[in-house]
Amino acid sequence: MIPASRPGRDDRGSASAEFAVALPALIVAIALGIGALAAASAQVRLQDAAADAARLVARGEPDRAGSVVGSAVPGAASSIGGQGDLVCVTASAEVRLATLAIPLAATSCALEGGL
Repeated sequence: MIPASRPGRDDRGSASAEFAVALPALIVAIALGIGALAAASAQVRLQDAAADAARLVARGEPDRAGSVVGSAVPGAASSIGGQGDLVCVTASAEVRLATLAIPLAATSCALEGGL
């Protein structure tokens, strides 16, 4: 015996409706993942630039430190400080992820005198 179909219980189109609801969530998740990768990449570049700048300052070239940091991560700023025999450079930048601003910072030190 074939069950009689009940009015209002038709499942046709339900897969399309579920897909239409799930698709925006999937797109947001992918966009956030890509943004997180971009922020991580900027953090690595910022750390490398801070290390290069610290070595430059330790060798006696502090005027080039800011340009190294700025060229590695656009809009980044650097500050120079010291800790005993070490010269430290702190590089900071702000990465935009959609409407969020993620602050990034990296500090690196080198032995003064360039040894």
